[in-house]
Amino acid sequence: MIVWSIANQKGGVGKTTTTITLAGLLSKQGKRVLLVDTDPHGSLTTYLGYDSDNVPSSLFDLFQLKDFSEHTVMPLVMDSDIEGIDIIPAHMSLATLDRVMGNRSGMGLILKRALLAIKDNYDYVLIDCPPILGVMMVNALAASDRILIPVQTEFLAMKGLERMVRTLAIMQKSRNKPFKVTIVPTMYDKRTRASLQTLQQLKKDYPNQVWSSAVPIDTKFRDASLKHLPVSHFASGSRGVFAYKQLLVHLERLAIDE
Repeated sequence: MIVWSIANQKGGVGKTTTTITLAGLLSKQGKRVLLVDTDPHGSLTTYLGYDSDNVPSSLFDLFQLKDFSEHTVMPLVMDSDIEGIDIIPAHMSLATLDRVMGNRSGMGLILKRALLAIKDNYDYVLIDCPPILGVMMVNALAASDRILIPVQTEFLAMKGLERMVRTLAIMQKSRNKPFKVTIVPTMYDKRTRASLQTLQQLKKDYPNQVWSSAVPIDTKFRDASLKHLPVSHFASGSRGVFAYKQLLVHLERLAIDE
């Protein structure tokens, strides 16, 4: 089972779009994919057609478990309408975890322990992270084999990336092995100077971590979300899908080389 977290401490950079699009492409390859929505706002949960305020169980319930086994974790997993994709949904109660349970011993490893209990059930786990450093992001990063950082190709998003890199450096001190990071330029518009300059700066500042291509602006992403479908299932020939296919190939090559 391969675990990827999609994280950035800036909102609106394409985290949920990246998560659902990669999941859709993997499911089309016949992979079993589990999505984990760690954001109290529940964007990923809503994307798949669920009301995050009224789900029968959620990620919050995972943090109430006393032990982690397939029998305790799998009841918290919900089906989606997309073959091969399941989800542990978010609920607004996740916003209280830092206050209620943030100081408990071992809180940062709960998600990792839970995923290990169901590792034979899925090929991939994709974790959509909140834009705030707290218990949920710490859990996601600790459980991950690789961290994908979507970065909108504009100046302010570069500042968000700097914060994210600093966060990883701080967390790195308590780990035995370095984080594997892939920076994913998103919302790229080759007609604008801002996009061109930002992409060049990313490649200059993070030459060993940034993906060499970029995800373009594509209205099909928005249209697909209205249908509660990954864009790979809604408009398979779109330029956005083509870009994410290239990214997936890149990530698979990295996994082979590791």
